[in-house]
Amino acid sequence: MSTDVYRKLADTLDTLPNGFPATADGLEITLLKKIFTPDEAELFCDLRLTFETPEQIAERTGRPLTGLAERLTAMWKRGQLFGVDFGEVVVFKMVPWVFGIYEFQLDRMDQEFARLAEAYNEHFGPQFFKGKPQLMQVLPVEQTLTEKHDPLPYQQVSAIINTGESFGLGECICKKEQKLLGKGCEAPLEICMGIAPVPGFFDGHQTFRPISKKEAFETLERAEAAGLVHMTSNIKSGHYYICNCCGCCCGVLRSINEWGLNEATNSHYYARIDQESCIQCGVCRDERCQVQAVAEIDQTFEIDPGRCIGCGLCISTCPSESIALVHRQPDEFTPVPADEQAWFEARGRSRGVDFSQFQ
Repeated sequence: MSTDVYRKLADTLDTLPNGFPATADGLEITLLKKIFTPDEAELFCDLRLTFETPEQIAERTGRPLTGLAERLTAMWKRGQLFGVDFGEVVVFKMVPWVFGIYEFQLDRMDQEFARLAEAYNEHFGPQFFKGKPQLMQVLPVEQTLTEKHDPLPYQQVSAIINTGESFGLGECICKKEQKLLGKGCEAPLEICMGIAPVPGFFDGHQTFRPISKKEAFETLERAEAAGLVHMTSNIKSGHYYICNCCGCCCGVLRSINEWGLNEATNSHYYARIDQESCIQCGVCRDERCQVQAVAEIDQTFEIDPGRCIGCGLCISTCPSESIALVHRQPDEFTPVPADEQAWFEARGRSRGVDFSQFQ
């Protein structure tokens, strides 16, 4: 019976737009058993991708209301679903494997989990990062944007932060996983930022400590100094995180470096080197680029626009100021969905899955 409910949970996750592919050896079931009890797995399958109160869930599913709020809250605290406490009312919803359950497992991330997650990524990653629209979009270092770029609000880290009412800072689960596997880098570990539209959301949070807006901007500066790429949801509004990523740990950037999936993230810009002013110092290639987009050709450095993700990290440290961002043409990047629901719908159509029962 317990294996049946985990298979049901795996099928539910694979029906969601993000996907959760089966493996020949049942690796995905082993992962789910590490995260969910059978009762938790069953309850997860009764949820939707839209927020509901415990009363609404009970009425819709026929589950007893007694104790339901407590069970949902406990699952929220364990990173098995997502909840928001508005004070007078608390609402809950299911989340995909990525972005969702996996990222919320910081407290459970040990060597066994790291090993399982890394092995499963060999099955999950290639199909997920080939899909459109992409999960994430790149936010350039803001000082590299000028008036001529005419950036839209969702392309600017400052505009996204300014939409928030509260902020949290937590460890990067990708970096934590790689460190447990004896890999990774020396980049800051506590570098991933959460953003909430309500005050006090991160007070008492299980994995993120609350920070001020000033500290949020300081986190961006620290990430840029460390050569980390700003990325967020590939949507126009409703952003709730900013990741700061390296090419050796981040699942998205690793898919570019290890599998050659150059369109794994949505990029609105690419960088171009002015050969006349370039002094061939190599800082852009050797110290800043996280996706190996810079190559030395005939004693000059050139950037591959098809591989470049337009993060601006090479520009902000170029000693001769020889690099600038170029805005991609509309047919060179994926249209950005309006919000998370629009993203789900577009990705669902792309995968050909009917997830209407979870809407």
